[in-house]
Amino acid sequence: MRESLSPKRLEGSGRWLLKIVAGLLIVFFLGLHFVVNHLVAPGGLLTYADVVAYYQNPVVVVMEIAFLIVVISHSFLGLRSILLDLNPSPAVLRFANIALVVIGTAAVIYGTWLALTIASRG
Repeated sequence: MRESLSPKRLEGSGRWLLKIVAGLLIVFFLGLHFVVNHLVAPGGLLTYADVVAYYQNPVVVVMEIAFLIVVISHSFLGLRSILLDLNPSPAVLRFANIALVVIGTAAVIYGTWLALTIASRG
């Protein structure tokens, strides 16, 4: 008997688990981001000079890049899940998978480059 290729079947438990872990990490990094940016930094990070000074700490750069990767991963897996609910053809799903990986990777590369560029300005 042939298994159905339903949207839930195409998602796979690995992607589902990754989405759940990414969601939990978003809550963690978002909380950390708000605390550090708005409570630890005196008066908050209001100017470009404040942000450059803040990015001089390598832990901050790693935290912000990790936050970026987790948010992009979670959101793009969510977009893929929405697409699966529409029951696309295999060709459309293949194209969407490739497009999401390429666009997500480009966003991570750009965001990482931007964070490292800001960090190098200090």
